Amino acid sequence: MDDSALTLATADARYPARLRGRLGEAAPAQLTTLGNLDLLGLPKTGFFCSARCPGNIILATYDLTARWRDEGRCIISGFHSPVEQECLRILLRGTSPVILCPARNLPTRIPAECQTPLAEGRLLILSGFTAAEKRATTELATRRNALVAALADEICFAHITPGGQSERLTHRLKEWGIPFSTLSKP
Repeated sequence: MDDSALTLATADARYPARLRGRLGEAAPAQLTTLGNLDLLGLPKTGFFCSARCPGNIILATYDLTARWRDEGRCIISGFHSPVEQECLRILLRGTSPVILCPARNLPTRIPAECQTPLAEGRLLILSGFTAAEKRATTELATRRNALVAALADEICFAHITPGGQSERLTHRLKEWGIPFSTLSKP
């Protein structure tokens, strides 16, 4: 597998039309990718979990993630919150496809747990940010979450903190007609 990054401008035929359709002018001018672009063509479940999450929801989320892994479901997420990070580790131990969207540019070093899935063609790392955006910020995370949601066919929220980013994101999902569910009630 080619392990070099690929940049897709909006005019590129491989740039996801869904991003332009849902995000409009807010769609990233370019995407930088590393891994298997074909994963973008799969049905995708977007996954989000607030940073603060009740323990009973954490356990239910890990069980759900293991089921997704065993079903071979393609999961797209930023995998940034502690629960999301553990879910990424669960997913990468299986064979299901994963799309990882950092809230910054592509990493300069690929974590060890990502190297085999990249080589096997079941991981895509996708960023809508320029090389100048080296650190995740709240603003970049908000934009990243919109990108993840815009690419997804459905969304699962493990936990939504009332008044938080995830709750605001549900309003956009309703506008876009993307079905979503949550393991906990806000």
